[in-house]
Amino acid sequence: MRVVFMGSPRFAVPALRALIDRHQVALVVTQPDKPAGRGRELAPPPIKEVALAAGLPVTQPRSARAPEFLEALRAAAPEICVVVAYGKILPPAVLAVAPRGCLNIHGSLLPRYRGAAPIQWAVLRGEPETGVTIMRLDEGMDTGPTLLSRAVPIDERDTAGSMYDKLAPIGADLLLAALDGLARGALRETPQDHGAASYAPMLRKEQGVVTWARPACEVRDHIRGMDPWPVASTLLEGAPLKLFAPESRAGSGGPGVVLGVDAAGLHVACGEGVCVVGEVQAAGKRRMPAAAFAAGRPMRAGLVLGA
Repeated sequence: MRVVFMGSPRFAVPALRALIDRHQVALVVTQPDKPAGRGRELAPPPIKEVALAAGLPVTQPRSARAPEFLEALRAAAPEICVVVAYGKILPPAVLAVAPRGCLNIHGSLLPRYRGAAPIQWAVLRGEPETGVTIMRLDEGMDTGPTLLSRAVPIDERDTAGSMYDKLAPIGADLLLAALDGLARGALRETPQDHGAASYAPMLRKEQGVVTWARPACEVRDHIRGMDPWPVASTLLEGAPLKLFAPESRAGSGGPGVVLGVDAAGLHVACGEGVCVVGEVQAAGKRRMPAAAFAAGRPMRAGLVLGA
């Protein structure tokens, strides 16, 4: 098929590469370059780099409603549009450009976790599984009918980042299967059960702060879901400390109280149980095992984090 591809982050890269191998990509649409790094120099989205390396035309509209953007889409004359984490709401005029409409790869088992951060919220809430859904875009927020889906288990040590890496290639495989099914007229679209929907709004940086009064299993899932962004954190004697690689264990103590540090990590009492934080990162320092951090900065038992 002749395809217009819309996407921006690393999660969308396997899908674009799969389309390049199997279909005709007429145009790639991605977000404008944005400042990044300490120097705040403009950096292109990962999708732009892949597209340019493949010799594909790229457009980076600041608004999906700009008349010139709609003209560029029509000039590309796609049979179908594919959208993967593009980052902009598409107006009806854009959705109507391609005769076969717009397909989307969504990182959850719809109707659960509609919205901008489905993978993070599935990990944050301790779900045993998530998945990928191929859906047809409509004017709602991830409300269109579904075509294909595949469930993927979430291990207790998985983070949002590791689940991104697992789900992205699965999404690419499902996308190719969906396009093949559409071409053969062999796919059935299934309306979503809107009454069963849940939502996954975009995360904010301040949501990374850990609440030690919660049960240890919830603290563990919070830390995993915030990795790699915005990263879970607490205060250590007034200074921020980022937290990684957690596990929950039995135990007791006042919420946020340091019970000790060993090879497994930093043991912190929670509202119920103990969270063992395997790795930490102080401001301006590298990420390291909690035991190595404590060797350079002893943390006495009874110290309270977050106070």
